[in-house]
Amino acid sequence: MGGALLCCAIAVLLLPEAGDQRRFTRLFAPSEGGERRRVPVEWCAGIALGCAAFVFGLGVGSAALMLGATVAVRTRRGRSDRERRRECGYLLAGLEAVVGELRVGAHPSAAAESAAGESRGEAARVLAISAGRSRLGGSGADGWLQPDSIVAEELSRVAAAWRVAEEHGLALAELLAAARSDLLGRIRFRDRTEAALAGARASATVLAGLPLVGIGLGQLMGASPLAILFTKPAGELLLPLGAALACCGLLWTDVITRKSTA
Repeated sequence: MGGALLCCAIAVLLLPEAGDQRRFTRLFAPSEGGERRRVPVEWCAGIALGCAAFVFGLGVGSAALMLGATVAVRTRRGRSDRERRRECGYLLAGLEAVVGELRVGAHPSAAAESAAGESRGEAARVLAISAGRSRLGGSGADGWLQPDSIVAEELSRVAAAWRVAEEHGLALAELLAAARSDLLGRIRFRDRTEAALAGARASATVLAGLPLVGIGLGQLMGASPLAILFTKPAGELLLPLGAALACCGLLWTDVITRKSTA
């Protein structure tokens, strides 16, 4: 029964209908730049979990579900952290460009527009919005308020500095330079903290993998733990329980370390 269901799932993947065929092509066909698009980790995990549940049973499927969910969550968090670091780098470069333009006497709208052309990512977008608002007589600070951005907190600090300059007539270049220095200090502090916590994260990963070492040693000694976990009724409970404890330990470690770098 499980083999038949697995074959049906493979057939559905290989022979999609017309609408699904277009979505399948968008996912797997090379992009315009020639690079092949990556398949989402959640898709791969879902297919693997379904196969495991059909072939090995409910206990193995539950354990695989928890492991796959943990891998997907940690992968998504890591991707988000890398994107935030990249956008913070773009923001630092954008602020440096606009401060340079202001210090040579450019109007704030012209300085923001010029810096937008030299910037990338979120920095280029908010600088263009700020330049447009200033050029139309609005507040350039409002262009930096982007609640949905991955660097919304950093952008809000720049917006506060810009608003103070508009409302009190202070030098915008000096305030933006101070905001850039503050952002740079926060980035360096976060990097130092993450480097200090690398050992703790590695220890947590090693501890989570120790049960696998124990299973391997038991198998070499002839205790046959794999047979118990995959074929015996006790394994239907022990395998998901062990996977749940290991996954909770990894996720809880991530919560603690992320609070330290927030």
